[in-house]
Amino acid sequence: MKCTITEEELLSPYLILFKSLSLIPFFHYFVFLFLAILLFLYLFLEIHFPRSDPISLTFHPNSDLCDFIISKCRLLHGRYFPTIWLSSPHLQTAFLSLFGNSPTFSYKRNLFQATDGGTIALDWLMHSDVVEGISQVLNGSTPGNDRTPIAIVVPGLTSDSTAAYIKHLAFRLAKEGWNVVVSNHRGLGGISLTSDCVYNAGWTEDLRKVIDHIHSQFPEAPLFAVGTSIGANVLVKYLGEDGTDTPLVGATAVCSPWDLLICDRFINRKLVQKLYDRVLTVGLQGYAQLHHSVISRIADWEGIKKSRSVREFDNYATRLVAKFETTDTYYRHSSSAQFVGNVAVPLLCISALDDPVCTKEAIPWDECRGNKNIVLATTTHGGHLAYYEGIRATSMWWVRAVQEYFEVLLSSPYADRKQKTQIIPEPLESSIDQGPYIVETGEDGMVAAAATSEVETTRAIAEEENSAQIEKTSYHLHKDNTRQGYNSLIGPLMNRVDQLSRYSRKSVWLLAYIAIVTTWPLLGPALLLSIKKRFRRLIKN
Repeated sequence: MKCTITEEELLSPYLILFKSLSLIPFFHYFVFLFLAILLFLYLFLEIHFPRSDPISLTFHPNSDLCDFIISKCRLLHGRYFPTIWLSSPHLQTAFLSLFGNSPTFSYKRNLFQATDGGTIALDWLMHSDVVEGISQVLNGSTPGNDRTPIAIVVPGLTSDSTAAYIKHLAFRLAKEGWNVVVSNHRGLGGISLTSDCVYNAGWTEDLRKVIDHIHSQFPEAPLFAVGTSIGANVLVKYLGEDGTDTPLVGATAVCSPWDLLICDRFINRKLVQKLYDRVLTVGLQGYAQLHHSVISRIADWEGIKKSRSVREFDNYATRLVAKFETTDTYYRHSSSAQFVGNVAVPLLCISALDDPVCTKEAIPWDECRGNKNIVLATTTHGGHLAYYEGIRATSMWWVRAVQEYFEVLLSSPYADRKQKTQIIPEPLESSIDQGPYIVETGEDGMVAAAATSEVETTRAIAEEENSAQIEKTSYHLHKDNTRQGYNSLIGPLMNRVDQLSRYSRKSVWLLAYIAIVTTWPLLGPALLLSIKKRFRRLIKN
């Protein structure tokens, strides 16, 4: 193709550039645009190549319970293969919210009245309803076999029994012979707020009362619990607070946020996370609007209306209703990670490392590894509460894993509630907002600052008492069974040595950094002068 350039065009480089671009075939532009869109989708939606990834398990190396559970649960030592056309955490999560592919059924409803006048909707799905096809919404008693195992489900933030992932779980468990009850949060499930008490991420009193109520109605039925998202945080916090004083046989926490402060930082980090933050905020504002007559009286209504993030909503509503001094205080007080060490019932924790809402940075790896009652299962992919599998995305992997785990635990010797042993938690050190004072939160949510030296002294006394207890225990173990005593003592000893080595490495590097910074003004010029002299000698030679 012959191209002629006039003298006028030579004076304008833009005309030359435009004429050159016009000579490129249109098909090349189309290919370039297509590749740019693919690159954007790959980076923004975090699309990955579909593959089967193994399940990573974290548990105490000397736990007989964990060894038994892992050996019997085929799904936990298997692989998770996501739906091919949902090869992205955002696609998985969006598909769950927009479509869900949940089974169709109805619940039977009971209303539970709390001591403060609040109303909690308990939605039941009985095994007989699924098998016989008889399912309708009723208010009244819930008949059933007292020995039939019961699974108590705690939904996530602004979710209720109608959420797709809740219906997937309830239907599968009921189909496999379980009675399922969904404990809806206050003000959700079509129930009005009948008191000034509103649920939050750290409010465990409602769950405690509901579990005790169900246990009193079905004293012979084994009780299990499943928490999802914020519901998982509430469940783990409840288990840590009550220790052995709970009627639950076992529990599962799915996609828990663990540390609300870390998740708050994470959800405001990138553009795509900010979209999730905005969607959650709209849901919270809708909840507040639904109960305007109550919330406008106990919270800052103008602040709620102008909130653009979950943190702002918590600042204008949740913090005030729960009587916390600051939003960070509410997050610290409500985070379940600090209660993991005190969990005294078998607990399976499931989290996806690509969860776009509850970041993997908040997962308490060491705390889960240090508790003999906990198995932490993490997957490379899965999104937030999604885990869709199969070509048609009709099945959710975590639902199958929970059902299998409960079945194994129910048929195991560990199902006896009398065999639970309480694990004494060790104080956790936060890596965020450290300072010369440690914040202690009272039951009313107010903050009190304690000097670090006083806290360290208390920790030292506690460690001495623990050491004395270990020595006393080792004597009796050695007397009964030398090999068993050796195994029980070598585990904690190796953990202590590992922690000490990590702290020592940090201290050595810190001292080295301080030494270099403080001595550089004196040694720096001398070192440079020495290097210059040697360089001159090399040039002369």
